[in-house]
Amino acid sequence: MSIVNTPADTASRPPVKVPAPSAYVSARSAPSAAVPAPSAAVPAPSAAAPAPSAPTGSSLPTGGPASPVPTATPELRRQELAAFLRSRRERITPEQVGLPSTGRRRTPGLRREEVAQLASVGVTWYTWLEQGRDIQVSGQVLAAVSRALLLDPNERAHLYTLAGAADPMPSEDCPMVTPAVQRVLDQLSPLPAAVLNARYDVLAYNDTYVKLLGELDDLPFEQRNLIWLLFTSPEYRTRYLDPESASRTVVARLRTGLAEHVGDPAWKALLCRLRQASPEFEEAWARHDVAAQVADGIKGFVHPVVGSLRMNYTSMWLGPRQGARVTVYTPIDEESEARLQQLTRL
Repeated sequence: MSIVNTPADTASRPPVKVPAPSAYVSARSAPSAAVPAPSAAVPAPSAAAPAPSAPTGSSLPTGGPASPVPTATPELRRQELAAFLRSRRERITPEQVGLPSTGRRRTPGLRREEVAQLASVGVTWYTWLEQGRDIQVSGQVLAAVSRALLLDPNERAHLYTLAGAADPMPSEDCPMVTPAVQRVLDQLSPLPAAVLNARYDVLAYNDTYVKLLGELDDLPFEQRNLIWLLFTSPEYRTRYLDPESASRTVVARLRTGLAEHVGDPAWKALLCRLRQASPEFEEAWARHDVAAQVADGIKGFVHPVVGSLRMNYTSMWLGPRQGARVTVYTPIDEESEARLQQLTRL
């Protein structure tokens, strides 16, 4: 709306001196009649000046360009990578990765130099990576950082995505279970079947497997480990017909496998957690027994509803012999066969 002065107004009021555009009148001291209506168009001054303080509803121009809309630039992605690395570093204690405790810390989790030590990279390089600087990052170095931070498969994939690097290959200790492999497991039902790695992490399984040994979906990734469950879960331990023998065997095989992964943070972290959580494991570990991984054998299980089952297990490796394997359990006798059929109907 424009304001028009009538002749009577102009005759009774002396002329008003308009200040130069660069000299703005403070809105706090100006009379309300001098403030233009919100819809009035106010021309922008030729010289850029800071926007004055104005009453609510006024639309005085600032003279500056409109702010650009943020886009997914490499810089923003590096910032997200930095935040992700810090969050994962701060959730890990030195004891989890086999480092000695140095008393009270000012910040939670590992220090940057400790992550660099575990990943065998330079402290300055890792610091720059966590600060979101524009540096060269290789897939092999990211794999080392992933192991040092105990990332699960989803977190590892997220790390590579943020870094804009291609995973050279899924780690043989923790491969991605493809939909095709999961379909094979499902098709093997009613036979219990699972994908395990050399550390006895359970990477995938079918419905019959969890009915036989207990639910796994609700457990954190790092606790889906058969050795961990044998020594820390009384409920899981009762599912074995001879838990003492099973415990001795897996500890001996863990020691054998560790010889090929000396210095690997994931192996060191598992060993440290087990020794701290279970005196029984510590006692078994101190015996220094070793045993080779075998492709087949016999195991006995006890289900709280159907009773005992004697099963023959067969392992088929998905890659290198010490990598991931599909383990399938088949009943040995007719009684175990009948109880397995009963188990699938639960």
